[in-house]
Amino acid sequence: QVQLAESGGGLVQAGGSLRLSCAASGRTFSAYAMGWFRQAPGKEREFVAGISWSGGRNYADSVKGRFTISRDNALNTVYLQMNSLEPEDTAVYYCAARRGNVVVTTGGMYDYWGQGSRVTVSS
Repeated sequence: QVQLAESGGGLVQAGGSLRLSCAASGRTFSAYAMGWFRQAPGKEREFVAGISWSGGRNYADSVKGRFTISRDNALNTVYLQMNSLEPEDTAVYYCAARRGNVVVTTGGMYDYWGQGSRVTVSS
């Protein structure tokens, strides 16, 4: 079992930055690929970024060049640095863990989820 807890969300003006953190406890963190997803009001959940345990990264086109995912296996934590935020980035952000070393963009293929952290970007 893996428990995930997000932090770092909040209210920010357009053009600003936030860093989300996701702390994991339980099984061996380094054995999991990690992903960030988001769900905006009235919309379906969507993939944002993912990172394998060996450091391979994948991003949604909408965030490429603005968001950076990273992980610290010693601290059992994955991060999402979000720069140049836009009102369209407003959503609840979730981190998720998937056994293995392959990043996938389908939420249903992840095994564990956090409770979410709300990000609001004002215009």
